[in-house]
Amino acid sequence: MLRHELQPGRLLAGTVLITAAVLYTGDAVSAWSIPWWVLFPLVCGGLWLAAAVGVFGHLVRRRRRRKMGERVKEC
Repeated sequence: MLRHELQPGRLLAGTVLITAAVLYTGDAVSAWSIPWWVLFPLVCGGLWLAAAVGVFGHLVRRRRRRKMGERVKEC
């Protein structure tokens, strides 16, 4: 059994923030050049997408719990 449920919204938010950190670090050490405005849409868009995925995942888990509760009551 899993220790906790998978939360895809948090996974996506972490991935987006790590990507932004890697891009910013690469730019800071002059490995590549990234315009300053690229990180803002990446982070904001990623966090909005993570929020949408998190809400959708919550709704799916809540619906699944309700169905499991109904099955237990029938037995």
